[in-house]
Amino acid sequence: MHTTTSSTRRWSAFAVLLVGAFLPPLDFFIVNVALPSIQSTLHTSAAELQLVISGYAAAYAVFLITGGRLGDLFGRRRIFLIGVTGFGLTSVICGLASSPAMLILGRVLQGLSAAAMAPQGLASIHALFPEKERPRALGLYGAAVGLAAVAAQALGGALISADIFHLEWRVVFLINLPVVAAVLIFGLPLLPDVRGDSPAPVDRIGVLLCALTLGLLIVPLVEGRELDWPWWACAMLIACPVAGVGFCRYEVAYARRGGVPLISVELIRRPGLMSGLTGVLFFYVVSAFFLTFSVYLQGALGMSPFETGLVFLPFGVGAFIGPLTTPLAIRLFGDRVPAIGMMLEVVGCILLAALVAGAPGQMPAQFPLIGAVALLGFGQGWALPTLVRSVINRAPATGSGMIAGITNSALQISAALGVAVIGGVFFSVAGTSPDPETLARALVVAMMCVGASLTVSAVLSIVASRSSIQAAARTAPR
Repeated sequence: MHTTTSSTRRWSAFAVLLVGAFLPPLDFFIVNVALPSIQSTLHTSAAELQLVISGYAAAYAVFLITGGRLGDLFGRRRIFLIGVTGFGLTSVICGLASSPAMLILGRVLQGLSAAAMAPQGLASIHALFPEKERPRALGLYGAAVGLAAVAAQALGGALISADIFHLEWRVVFLINLPVVAAVLIFGLPLLPDVRGDSPAPVDRIGVLLCALTLGLLIVPLVEGRELDWPWWACAMLIACPVAGVGFCRYEVAYARRGGVPLISVELIRRPGLMSGLTGVLFFYVVSAFFLTFSVYLQGALGMSPFETGLVFLPFGVGAFIGPLTTPLAIRLFGDRVPAIGMMLEVVGCILLAALVAGAPGQMPAQFPLIGAVALLGFGQGWALPTLVRSVINRAPATGSGMIAGITNSALQISAALGVAVIGGVFFSVAGTSPDPETLARALVVAMMCVGASLTVSAVLSIVASRSSIQAAARTAPR
């Protein structure tokens, strides 16, 4: 039974919860066009710029599942409002940052707040809506997330170029405050107090071990190159797989004692799930495209943040059209749609790299550039929803919620690693005193890395699909 009887009240409450779905991806992507301005104002290093993005994504990824679990335990209304309030306060820290360290800290705390806020909307759909209304609610939820990623580049560029109150890049964070204030004022009386049917205690040690494993991986990948690979960076990389093994063993032991682990190791061993989740980890490295292309457009071509945002608009158009044609694509190509979408993105990467290599430091021809960026967006529009859906559908009904949370976390981890690894390659090739030609060379290499990762993800999605089919054939009655 849903919690509210009034249709208007249900949808009004859901509209408030959608803000929690919209803000986290918006604040992940909106920062890209602000990076050159941040660098010139705070004198940040390349590694610190990467941490501004990957620190947020990593914190968001690690605690996303925990945020959903906290909503089950203490009420989704309470956790949502705590998350929104924290998001507003940490946006102030970011917007008023006077040093790179303060900005990075603010971004990590912002990621933690987003992890408390974001899961509550998706988790509340079942309680808010009768069965016939849930598909529409799910569609709006997905549209809000997609719209945030699409709108972020243009919005960020427009805000910085407008230079509201001479705030420059700081406005991309402070613009969150009126949104948060509106949610707290108008959302408080609308939101129902919903809890999980049988909430399990939070796997606190599992959360800490997962955070430790990711930290041991991401921090040295970002900082090591800038500091010429000091001993501690190498030691952290060596310790990372040890921490990962410890995390897996603890999760298995915790499950055997009757607890509900953060990640069920037994569940992800089901046929097709491990390959599918590994494919997700290679997929969202496209986040590095936004970072590296923004730096190239502003650093090598001298574009303003607003002009940079406009260059990304074809990606948004493609990403909007892609999902609209997905039902037809599924009828034509079946479970190969995620792989085909990713290969379209690879073609976009190759075309963009060719355009930049052909005219380094110069604006590429307009229509081929629009085509390359739009193809990246269209392929993303095909691949992202179908890849996520295919992974979740391979889980049993009792584990679909956990797999959905793990898949969302894997996407954020992929984004963080994409920025850390491919961003590191980009800045290494660009050098310490980059000029338009070296930035062009760095972008070409970065696009090839993105394309290679997407190719691996496409192959793994096909392997996962075949594994599921073979397992179904073995268990089918004869």
